[in-house]
Amino acid sequence: MKKVLIALLFVALALSFVTCRRAASTGTPSIGVAIYKFDDTFMSYTRNAIQANAEGKATLEVVDSQNAQPTQNDQVDSFLSKKLSAIAINPVDRTAAGTIIDKAKTANTPVVFFNREPFAEDMAKWDKVYYVGAKAEQSGSMQGEIAYDYIQATPGVDKNGDGVIQYLMLKGEPGHQDAELRTEFSIKYLTDKGVKVQELATDTAMWDRPQAVTKMDAWLARFGEQIEMVFCNNDDMALGVIESLRNAGYFQGGKYLPVLGVDATAPALQALSEGTLLGTVLNDADGQGKATFDVAFALASGSDPASVTQVTDGKYVWVPYQKVTRDNYQQFQK
Repeated sequence: MKKVLIALLFVALALSFVTCRRAASTGTPSIGVAIYKFDDTFMSYTRNAIQANAEGKATLEVVDSQNAQPTQNDQVDSFLSKKLSAIAINPVDRTAAGTIIDKAKTANTPVVFFNREPFAEDMAKWDKVYYVGAKAEQSGSMQGEIAYDYIQATPGVDKNGDGVIQYLMLKGEPGHQDAELRTEFSIKYLTDKGVKVQELATDTAMWDRPQAVTKMDAWLARFGEQIEMVFCNNDDMALGVIESLRNAGYFQGGKYLPVLGVDATAPALQALSEGTLLGTVLNDADGQGKATFDVAFALASGSDPASVTQVTDGKYVWVPYQKVTRDNYQQFQK
C-alpha cells in the first residue's frame, strides 16, 4: 500500500510539472516596464498607451524609477529575478543601458528600450534588444521650420531691426540625445534657410516646467526686449517660459514673444488655442507606447517584432514626428 501511495505521489507530481510547463508556455506573457519618472508629462502619456495596448494580452508590472538610475537598476534586477517574459525600459541614464543588456542577456530576457536611445555599441551586444523612439533631429528641423515660417510671415519679428534673430535656447537634460539634436537641428534649419541668428543664452531646465519659469525669469531680467524668440526642447519647459512671460505682462496689449516646444501635450495644445504658444511638434506618445508594447509582446511570445511593426536595421522602430501649429492643432486634440 505504501509503495502504491508513493507511486501515485510521483504520478501526481509529474502531472503537476507537465501542467505548469504547459501553463508557462501558453499563459499570458508578463512584461516589466520601468519609466524614468512618472510625473514627466510625455512619459505619463506613453505609459498610459502601453497599459491600454496590454489590456487582455499581457500582464504588466509598471514601476517608477523616480529619476534615479540606482533605483531603476534594482527594478530591473527584480524583473529578471521574477523571470518575466520581457522587459521594457525607459532608461534614466542612457549610458546604463549596456549593463542592463548584459544582465538581460544572461537571464535570456528580451529587452526593449524606449524614448531614450542607448548607444549603438550597446544595442549591438545582443539580438534580443530593440529600441522604440523618434528621430530627434526631425523634431528639431520641424521646430525650425515653424520658426522660419513665422519669421517670413511676421513683419517686426526682428524687433531691433538688425537683420538678426536674437534667441534663447532652453534644453532638456545635458547629454540626452533628444536635447542635443533638437537644439542643433532647430537652429540649423534656420541658418540653412539663410536666417541670421544670435544665441543670447542657453541653459538646461531638465524638461521641467518650474525650472523653466525660474530660468526665464532670470533671462527676462537680463535681456529684456533683446529677446526675439525662445526655443524649448519640450512643451513642459515651453509652458514654464510662457508662465514667466505672462507674469511679466506678455500676451496682453499686443505684447508678444514667440515660444516653441516639442511633444504636443494637451496643455501645449491649449496654449496654442490661446495664442501663447507659437508651435510644437507632435512626439507621438500613443504611437511610441503602442510600438513599445507590440515589440515587447512579440518578443515575450517568441515572435519576430518585424511581423507586427516596421523595424529598421534589425533593431529600431521609429515613430515619426508631426508639426503642430495654430492652423492644425485641433486635429491632435482628443
